Amino acid sequence: MSPDQKPFADRREAGRVLADRLSDYAHHDVVVLGLPRGGVPVAAEVAAATGGALDVLIVRKLGLPGQPELAMGAIAAVGDAVETVRNQSVIEAGGVDESAFEAVRQRESDELRRRTEAYRGGRAATPVHGRAVIVVDDGLATGSTMRAALAAVRKQQPRRLTVAVPVASGAVCDRLAAEVDEVVCVWTPEFFSAVGQGYTDFSPTQDDEVRAALAAAAGSTGEEGRADV
Repeated sequence: MSPDQKPFADRREAGRVLADRLSDYAHHDVVVLGLPRGGVPVAAEVAAATGGALDVLIVRKLGLPGQPELAMGAIAAVGDAVETVRNQSVIEAGGVDESAFEAVRQRESDELRRRTEAYRGGRAATPVHGRAVIVVDDGLATGSTMRAALAAVRKQQPRRLTVAVPVASGAVCDRLAAEVDEVVCVWTPEFFSAVGQGYTDFSPTQDDEVRAALAAAAGSTGEEGRADV
């Protein structure tokens, strides 16, 4: 996109535009992993266009004790692998010892497993070993969540690993380029402030929308339950 490009109408339009940039992946044994919630409707469009398998990749922030909005790390899971990414500068500044860090990590690990099961509705995780994997979100601001996701995917030894987002900080895309085979950022605004600036409609994605997208991609009837996530 050019710097004066208008924002995407919504996540689905963004997904279709992103899919155009990923046309070379069509019909090449691709797995498209969406980061919930907002990344899943974007990923659904990419999976539909490439013929790839769609799955969800849950990431949980590890909030600093007493300041839960400040991330001291993150965890993510792909299959049976759970990977932890630490923000060492925040951990040290907050005086967090290993036992306190582990307590937060364990609590968020339990929640990660619960959400994964609720979103999939009992379906098994899509295997990624030896396959081309595209990790999709609706945008990148700091990249910390995406880094945790990528660490978890790399544990499964994909054949190729790609990050794909409709809008992002150019600096973050540049940093991630060293961690994957390819980074596809459709729009990197010159003055990036937040992911929401890339959308006209940036209303929250609902849990039911995530479950419906995954069920449809799996060929399910969508009657897998409505447990709150």
